[in-house]
Amino acid sequence: MVVDPKIARENFLLSWLMEEFTKRVHDPYFQSQLASTTVSEDSLANRVWVPGPVIVGGGPSGLAVAACLKNQGVNALILEQTNCIAPLWKMKTYDRLRLHLPKQFCQLPLMPFPKDFPTYPTKQQFLAYLEAYAKKFELKPVYNTTVVRAEYDRGCGLWRVKTKMAEYVSRWVIVATGENAEEVVPKFEGMNEFTGPILHTSSYKSGDCFENQKVLVVGCGNSGMEVCLDLCNYNACPSLVVRDSLHVLPQEMLGRSTFGLSMSLLKWFPIRVVDRFLLLASRFMIGDTNKLGLSRPKLGPLELKNVYGKTPVLDVGTLAKIRSGDIKVQIFFSSVDTTKMTICDWLKRYRIVYPGIKRLACNNVEFVDGRIEKFDAIILATGYRSNVTTWLKDTNLFSEKDGFPKKQFPEGWKGENGLYAIGFTKRGLLGTSIDAVRIAEDIAGQWKMNMKHFKSLHPAT
Repeated sequence: MVVDPKIARENFLLSWLMEEFTKRVHDPYFQSQLASTTVSEDSLANRVWVPGPVIVGGGPSGLAVAACLKNQGVNALILEQTNCIAPLWKMKTYDRLRLHLPKQFCQLPLMPFPKDFPTYPTKQQFLAYLEAYAKKFELKPVYNTTVVRAEYDRGCGLWRVKTKMAEYVSRWVIVATGENAEEVVPKFEGMNEFTGPILHTSSYKSGDCFENQKVLVVGCGNSGMEVCLDLCNYNACPSLVVRDSLHVLPQEMLGRSTFGLSMSLLKWFPIRVVDRFLLLASRFMIGDTNKLGLSRPKLGPLELKNVYGKTPVLDVGTLAKIRSGDIKVQIFFSSVDTTKMTICDWLKRYRIVYPGIKRLACNNVEFVDGRIEKFDAIILATGYRSNVTTWLKDTNLFSEKDGFPKKQFPEGWKGENGLYAIGFTKRGLLGTSIDAVRIAEDIAGQWKMNMKHFKSLHPAT
C-alpha cells in the first residue's frame, strides 16, 4: 500500500504539535491566554491539532477509554467541562451512596479495586479509586472546557471540536458524556408557588436537614428508594410516588450478589428461565411487592433491562420501612392490580393512596383524584438524560430523540468517520469497560498502521 508522502509529513507534524500542546495546555500562563480569547471561524490562532483522539467527558467512561488507548500507545486529549474528574459522582450524588453492584463488576479496565475495599464500595472509596486510576495512567483532562459544538468536516476529513476557548481538530472523537449528562426535572403546575424546597436528587446530600418534615419523593428507582431510606434514618416522614411498575429484587441471593448470580445462571439458561428463578427467589425473600403498591412489569427483570434498559431496584432496606409504615406509597392506580385488593386492604396498608400529582400550591400537593396533602419539601428522583444532541452535529450514530446510540449494546460503540460512543450501554460500569477496550483496540489498529507506513517511508525520522 502506497502512502502519500504529504500525509506522512502531516502525521509527523501533528505528533510534534500534540507533544508541544500537551506540555502547554496545563500551563497556567497558556490557559490564561486561552481564557482571554474567543474562537473565530477563520482564525487559526486558537486551533489545536490533536493527532490522537479527542475524548469529550472526564467521568469514568472518559478515563477508562483514555487508559486503554494509552495502554495501546495512543495518547488522547480529554475535555471536561467542570474542574474535576467524575463530576457526577463527586458533586451530584448523596452521601450514603454505595455501588449497587459488587466491585468486580464496577472496576475499570487494567486496574482492579484495592483488595481491602468492601464488596460494595462507598462513594468516597469509588472516587479515591478514580483518582488513583487517573494518576496511574497519567490522565490529565483539560478542565473547565465546555464543548459547544463537534462536527465532522468532510472537506478535510477531520473532526472539529469547538469549545468556548479553542477549537480542537482530530481524526477521532469519542463521546464520553454518558447517559446522565443532565437532570430530568418534570414541570408541575404551581411549582413557583410551593413554599418548601423542590430539589432534584442531584442536589440531595443527606436527610439531616429534613428531620421531622413531610417529604414527597417523586420517582421509585434505586435513587428514589434509597433517598426515602435515608430520610427515614434522619427521622423525616417520606412519601414515595410510584409512577410506573418496577422490579424490586434483594441485593443478594443465596449468599451471592443478585447480579453476580444472574450472570452465572445466564451462562447456562435462557434469560426467561433466569428471570423466573429471580422472581420466585425474590417473592420468597422479600414477599409480594404488589401488596406494597409496587407492581411488577410483565417482562422479567433481566429481559426488561435487556429490551428497554430499565434497571431493577436492588433493595437495601427500603421495603422494610414501607412495610412498617415509615414510608408511605403514593401510586398511580394504573400501575397496580386493584382487583386483588379491597378498599379496606388499601386503607389498612397505605392509609393514603394517590394516583399522581396535578398541581402544587403553597405547601399543598394536589393529586389528580382531587385529594390534597401537605408536604414540607419535594425531592425529584426523576433521573437523567443524555445531552449529546445539543452539541454533536451527527445523526448517524446517535438518535436525535433521546441522545443514545441508535444501535443497542453491543453494537452502539462505533459510528462513521472516526466517531465513537462510550457510557451509553445502559449496563453501568461493566458496559463502559467493554466499550473502552473495543474502542481502544479499534483506534490503536488504525494508529499503528499509520505509524508503520510512516516509518517505512521515513526510517531516519
